[in-house]
Amino acid sequence: MVTLIEIIANIIIVAFAMLVVALIVALVSLVATLFGKKFKSFFKKGLWFTLIAPLLFAYGILIERNQCQVTNVEIESEKIPASFDGYKIVQISDLHLHSFKNRSKTLQKFVDEINAQNADIVVFTGDLVSYGPWELDNLEEILSKIKAKDGVFSILGNHDYSAYSNFPDSIQWQYVAELKQRQEDMGWNLLLDENVPLTRGNDTISLIGVENISTHRSFLSYGSLQKAMLGADGRYKILLSHDPTHWELEVKDTPAIDLMLSGHTHAMQFSILGWSPSSFIFKEVAGLFRHENQYLYVNIGLGETLMKARIGTKPEITVIVLSTK
Repeated sequence: MVTLIEIIANIIIVAFAMLVVALIVALVSLVATLFGKKFKSFFKKGLWFTLIAPLLFAYGILIERNQCQVTNVEIESEKIPASFDGYKIVQISDLHLHSFKNRSKTLQKFVDEINAQNADIVVFTGDLVSYGPWELDNLEEILSKIKAKDGVFSILGNHDYSAYSNFPDSIQWQYVAELKQRQEDMGWNLLLDENVPLTRGNDTISLIGVENISTHRSFLSYGSLQKAMLGADGRYKILLSHDPTHWELEVKDTPAIDLMLSGHTHAMQFSILGWSPSSFIFKEVAGLFRHENQYLYVNIGLGETLMKARIGTKPEITVIVLSTK
């Protein structure tokens, strides 16, 4: 079972593709009129224009989703301790491992690119799976190779709760428990409404991770920011929260949070000239956002849901470098 928002998102994508085709037909008709040609004759000669939409989807399925982009971001703040100047955070998100079934070589390529960044820390901002922990089968060994000086940390996304397949509650939470254990077995540190200190010499920054929190009713909320922040006394505070709507909900009213890292949107796996239909649903779709001295970065993920294609939205690895002012 998929969420209502996911269904709406895919309807929007299909509708937009149909709109593109309709605009092409209208353009052909206009050109035919300008040149005094019959539409039928002119259209037949230019029929190949109608192949643009299916060719785009073929490109998204066969090529773009198997590539990845490395996005470099610098975050400056006077709150960053001098010993953390140049500290490198690699963010990945939304693997949705069912989308890597029979694509283990692509996943390995992505992992190699992650490790090539030589990160101080790697953070995963949720949605490891789409339906259940079995999606990790035959892929755990690849993911366990992700390494960083201070370790790999993760949080749960809405899909990680196995809530979209109508499982009985007892089975659902059994799957959630298994997913948590399998992340631990991979050497990942799963943060469940808790925080850990990251240290360099006598300096400390805090890494905080919450369970899923969303303003959308289709994406269940389980997390507590207040609980997660208890004892987080680092001078600079980084929050991992899967859904970027959490930013507007309460993070912007919590100035102690300096940087929030999210995923979830995928930019709807469809973008033209920087615009994505995901903007109809999310205020913060992709990239870096700022509110006074706080920052939010939304990573568009490495995997896919439903539509097994990416068009103008290459799988993303974000490299965030902290810098003192």
